[in-house]
Amino acid sequence: MTDRSSRPAPRVALSRHDDVVLLTLLAPPVNALGQAARTAIAQALDDVADLSGVRAVVLTGTEKAFSAGADITEFGGSTDRISLPELVDRIESLALPVTAAISGVALGGGLELAMAAHRRVAHPEALLGLPEITLGLIPGAGGTGRLPRLVGPERALAMILTGTRVGAATAEGDGLIDAVLDGGDFSCAAVAWAASRLDEEPGTESTPPTRTRDLNRRIAEASAVPGTIERLAAPALRKAKDPFAARAAVDSLAAGIEQGFDAGAELEREKFLERLASDESAAGRHLFAAERASRTPRALATAPGETAARDVRRAGVIGAGTMGGGIALALATAGVPVTVVETSAEALDRGLTQVRATLDVSVSHGSRSPQRANEQFARISGSLDYADLASADLIIEAAFEDLDVKKEIFARLDAHASEDAVLATNTSYLDVDALAATTAHPGRVLGMHFFSPANVMELVEVVRGEATETRVLATAVSLARRLGKCPVVVGVCHGFVGNRMLEVRARQAEALLLEGALPGQVDDALTGFGFRMGPFAMADLAGLDIGWRNRQARGTTAAVSDALCEAGRFGQKTGAGFFAYQGRERQEDPAVTDIIEAASAEQGIERREIDSAEILERLLYPMINEGARILAEDIAERPGDIDLIWVKGYNWPAHRGGPMFYAQQIGCARIADRLRQHARATGDPTLEPAPWLTEATPDGQGAPGNGRA
Repeated sequence: MTDRSSRPAPRVALSRHDDVVLLTLLAPPVNALGQAARTAIAQALDDVADLSGVRAVVLTGTEKAFSAGADITEFGGSTDRISLPELVDRIESLALPVTAAISGVALGGGLELAMAAHRRVAHPEALLGLPEITLGLIPGAGGTGRLPRLVGPERALAMILTGTRVGAATAEGDGLIDAVLDGGDFSCAAVAWAASRLDEEPGTESTPPTRTRDLNRRIAEASAVPGTIERLAAPALRKAKDPFAARAAVDSLAAGIEQGFDAGAELEREKFLERLASDESAAGRHLFAAERASRTPRALATAPGETAARDVRRAGVIGAGTMGGGIALALATAGVPVTVVETSAEALDRGLTQVRATLDVSVSHGSRSPQRANEQFARISGSLDYADLASADLIIEAAFEDLDVKKEIFARLDAHASEDAVLATNTSYLDVDALAATTAHPGRVLGMHFFSPANVMELVEVVRGEATETRVLATAVSLARRLGKCPVVVGVCHGFVGNRMLEVRARQAEALLLEGALPGQVDDALTGFGFRMGPFAMADLAGLDIGWRNRQARGTTAAVSDALCEAGRFGQKTGAGFFAYQGRERQEDPAVTDIIEAASAEQGIERREIDSAEILERLLYPMINEGARILAEDIAERPGDIDLIWVKGYNWPAHRGGPMFYAQQIGCARIADRLRQHARATGDPTLEPAPWLTEATPDGQGAPGNGRA
C-alpha cells in the first residue's frame, strides 16, 4: 500500500486548446476530492477566469478515475477552505459551459461534481454511481437533486438506494451523460466535442449555460403529483439493507422535486450530516476500511519478494454441480477459459445445461447481451478425463463434501496437473492440510471457499494451509479479485471463520428450541435485527440433510434437527423442514412443535417463555465469542476480516458492521457479562467469554497476540 505521505500533492493541470481550456485533476491514486484537491480545482477555475478569449472548460481526471469521490478520512473534519457542495455550486454557476469528461470511475462526490457540469461525456469503459448508501450515507453535494433531473426520479431512486454503478452506454441511454466518446486520445476527443457544441449554448455573463438544477422536464410529472416519490420508492424501501439511509435519501429526493432544488439541497445536507454521525455510517466506513485492509494480508505484506502471483491463463474445475458450475461461470465471466471435469457424461451435461440456463436468464433480464453470454459459455469446456487439466494454471476442486472423496481427487490431480499448477479445494469445513498431505507438493495446495451461488456471491475465504507457499496464496487472492470477489485470507480449522461461527449459532438455536422457543420466534428475532433469513429458514433452504450428514461424520447430534431428518423433513426440497412449504412460502407446522416438545421432554428440559431480546443475545453473543477465539488462534488476522466474511458471505446486516464491530458498539464488557450469565443459567461452559472480549481495547483491536494486523 502506498504511503500517503509519499504521494505528490493534488494539482490541476491547465492546458489551452484554442478557445477551450482543459483542466485535468491529478490527485493520485483515484482523484479523491479531499480538501487539497478541492482547493486545486477552485484555484484552477480562478486561473481560467483570468484568461481572455476562453469560451468553454473541460474538466477531466486520469485514465483510472475522473474521481472516486470524497476522501472518507476527512469525514467529520473541518473544511476551512472550500466544501464539496460549495465547489459543485461554483462549477454549475460558471458563466462558461463546463463539460465533465469522465474516464475510469465517477463515484459519489465525483459524480456529483460531474452532474454540476453543464454537459457530460464519458469513455466507453467509464463507470458512474452514487454508492454513499453502502457507507450508511446519502449524497451530500446535491446528488439527490441533480440526478433525478437528468435521469428521472425512478432511475435516480434505483441508483441512489442500491449504490449501483452504471456503464457509459447505460448512462447515455438514461440521460446521465450526453455522449460516449470512443477511440484515440480521450481528453483531446472531449475538448473537440466541447468545441463543437459552443454554438449551441456558448454561455456568457448575461446568458449563462443552463444549470442542471434548472432542468425540470424529467421531474415535471412527479413534482405535479405529491406522493409520487414515496410510491416509486416503496418497494426499494422495503428491501433496503440500510433502512435509515434509504429513508433519508428518499426524503431528500422528494423535497428536491416537490419543494424545489434549494429546499431539497438543504434537507439533503442536514440528512447527510445526521447519517455521518450515525452508527450505521460508522459501520459502513468500518467495512470500507476493513475491505481495503484485507487487500494486504499479513502473509503477503511481509514477504514482498515472494508474492508475485502466477498469471492464470487457463483454469480447471472438478465437479459440475451447483458450486462447480457457478465457479466455472465466474471464471468464464472474468475471461478465463476453464475445463470442467465430471465422473459421468450425464452429470457433465446436466451441469453445463444449468450454466447455459443461468446465462440465458441473465440475457432475459438484460444484464448480459446474447453475444456476451455466448462468448462466456464458449470459454467453458467439459471433460471426463483428468488429463485434460494438464495445461491449467489453477484447478479448483468442487466435489461432494467428503474428505475421502476429496483426498482421492487430489491424489489424481497430483498425477495429472502440471507441477506448478495451484490446487484449490472449495471445501466449507474440511481440513486443507489433510488434503495437501495427499499430494507430492503440499505447498501448492490451499482452500478457496466460494459461496453459493458462486457466480454471484462476493466472498471467497482463501484458506492458507500450513505448507501453502506465499506465491500460491498470492495467486489465489489475485484470481479472486479478478473474478470480482472479496478474498479474505484465513487459517485452517474446522469451518474456517464463517462456518465455525455459524455452527456456534446453530447450536444455540437448537438449544433455544429445546428450552421453549419455536422456529418462527427465533427466525423473526434475527430478521428483526436485519438478517434477510433466520437460521431455520436458511437451514430449510440449504437442506437439513447436509448438516445431518456432517454431524454423523463427526459423531455429534442435534436432537430437534436429527428428529426432523429422521422424519424425512429435509427442508424446502421435500416441502417440509422446520416449516411447512407451499412453494417457497413458509408456514408454521404443528407437527414441528410436537417434535420439539417431545425432544425437550426426552431430555428432561422444562420449557419456558423466551423473549426476542434473549433470543438475539443467545444467537449473536456466542458467535462474537467464537470470533474472539478465532482471533486468538490467528485463524483470522483482524476483527475486520471476520466482519467482512459475515457481511459478504452470511447476510449479516451491513448497517450493523459485522459481529466484531457490533461487539464494540454494544460493549465487550457487557457481552462478556451476559455470556457468563447465560453460561451459568444453561450449564454450557462454551459460553464463557474469551479473552478478546475481556481485554479488548476501545479501538476493538483486542489483546496483544490475537492475530491483529
